Amino acid sequence: MHIAVIVGNPKPLSRTYTISLRLAEAIAEYAEHTSLHVTYELIDLAPHGGSLLSWGDPAAAELNERIARAQAVVFASPTYKATYTGLLKLFADQLPPEALAGKLAIPLLVGAAPHHSLAVELHLRPLLIELGASCPTKGLYVMDSQLDDFGTIAKEWVSQNDKWLLDRV
Repeated sequence: MHIAVIVGNPKPLSRTYTISLRLAEAIAEYAEHTSLHVTYELIDLAPHGGSLLSWGDPAAAELNERIARAQAVVFASPTYKATYTGLLKLFADQLPPEALAGKLAIPLLVGAAPHHSLAVELHLRPLLIELGASCPTKGLYVMDSQLDDFGTIAKEWVSQNDKWLLDRV
């Protein structure tokens, strides 16, 4: 299984990027104990912001092709104004209808306060479903205060939500 991890933080190589990498590593490590081989790639949208503003931009089309090759996707963003970033929305708007049909998706938001934790379910999950994805797990909301321990949190989250992964074996 190939997982595309889309990072919608406007800052390149951000903390959102780092925790997205840790989540992908936790999924791949967990899969080692099954007969499923997992590969992943991180797509940091920050350097592509300008490409996402124009319809038909070749760089945006290339990003769409990378998503098309994946069997699963993680959409990750910091929480801005109680939802995901405009950069992530620009990327999603470039995807064709049903671009995520048949793909598993994990919504992931990073935020500063617990009162924004519902944003992952109220805003990001519906976007992924609108694009055709199946979201078989609860979304993952991580507070800034948890970032240093996110490797452990990611491993626990994967083991608690492994049914979606094991169903692919």
